[in-house]
Amino acid sequence: MTQFRVWHVALLSQKGESHGLCKFQGEKLRGQRVPITASNFIDLAQSGFYNGIHFHRVIPDFMNQFGCPYAKDPNAGRAGTGGPSDGTFKNLATGGQERRFNGGNIKDEFTSKDTNAPGTLSMANTGQKDSGGSQFFMNVANNDFLDWFSEGDSKHPVFGSVVGGMDVAEKISKVQTNDERPVQPIKMISVTITGLPSP
Repeated sequence: MTQFRVWHVALLSQKGESHGLCKFQGEKLRGQRVPITASNFIDLAQSGFYNGIHFHRVIPDFMNQFGCPYAKDPNAGRAGTGGPSDGTFKNLATGGQERRFNGGNIKDEFTSKDTNAPGTLSMANTGQKDSGGSQFFMNVANNDFLDWFSEGDSKHPVFGSVVGGMDVAEKISKVQTNDERPVQPIKMISVTITGLPSP
């Protein structure tokens, strides 16, 4: 059974005020649950892809969305529309190679019925098939209507959960926003992956 344990995420406001440290556990990278989704995140994080990106969509009592490369500029009009480059990455559960395609997207992984509960991390997408890439969101409420196995149109697979610093995620969700974008930008300083098995 393969799993990664903790992502250390340091969050700072544009003024340099610390929002604190979140710890996330990728408890879903097990067997055939969602190894493509989790391995994609790990690969991007280890490459430094997420460092310096701002949260571009924050909705109180709902979720905090993050991971668009255009959001390195917190005022970018295209924030929320970008993803990683096409390429390959290693599936940490199987050892095989997976692809990013059509603008850095990965295959939908609708295999494990994990609900979008408070404190879970879930893949963002455009609503189209196989349209998730680098963007994900932290649920701060019970958003089971986003479950891929729900009757609704939204299909978002869960791939991790907050195991420390949930107060930070909730604090972010309550900042002042303008059209769902934080008025005072919130930047991801760094993401560090620990707990992976040795190659």
